[in-house]
Amino acid sequence: MKRYKNLINVTLLLASSVAISSYAQAEQSQAEREKLAQKTEVWEPVPASVSTPVGKAPSDAIVLFSGDDLNAWEALKGGDAPWSIGGDVLTVKPGTGDIKTKQNFCDVQLHMEWRTPPQVEGMKGQQRNNSGVFFQQRYEVQVLDSYDNPTYANGQAGSVYKQTIPLANAMRPAGEWQYYDIIYTAPRFEGKALSQPGYVTVMHNGVLLQNHTEIQGKTEWIGAPSYEAHGCAPLQLQDHGNLVSFRNIWVREL
Repeated sequence: MKRYKNLINVTLLLASSVAISSYAQAEQSQAEREKLAQKTEVWEPVPASVSTPVGKAPSDAIVLFSGDDLNAWEALKGGDAPWSIGGDVLTVKPGTGDIKTKQNFCDVQLHMEWRTPPQVEGMKGQQRNNSGVFFQQRYEVQVLDSYDNPTYANGQAGSVYKQTIPLANAMRPAGEWQYYDIIYTAPRFEGKALSQPGYVTVMHNGVLLQNHTEIQGKTEWIGAPSYEAHGCAPLQLQDHGNLVSFRNIWVREL
């Protein structure tokens, strides 16, 4: 019996030694893994903090229209922007012409909300309450009442006008507010030569319509698009003769 108890004690001692050894190896292995993991950890630069209050522009945004005034905008030929403001809403004043920002922009994130009038009787196609937003005064993302309104597909809401058909039609009925969130990358030039085309990503009411779409050149109503060297330039909103309204417009420079 004594011999048997000694054998048990030896067995337990060996088991304990193996357990301690395995634990030490595990600890060493974990330390080695943490060291390996640290090799791919990047701590700087630390991203800037941006506050995002509900229903308002981010803290680092440039507010272009919040309902108070048109101080950020002007007429195409200069002078006060002639469009109408009422109830925190900016509305095209037909026949007065496009308006543009006083500030020039290159790469931007743009948020804008827009609404077409509910009156659509007798209006169809491109005449169904048309407008547009032009990046660098050249490249248009179409604004149009495309709800149950057949037209050429590369001219409906969310298209890069006359260039790229949107991936979906996310239009709400006329009279309801629509939301655009657009990421725009300006084209690059070396001298007069194009070195990199422009790109645009368009979200309409939370639906992806353009996914890093290459811009083929300046928006043209007639003829093919082409590029001409330029620098940063204003954003431009179109007067197409319709009472399209806008609100809550802001950009973040990228």
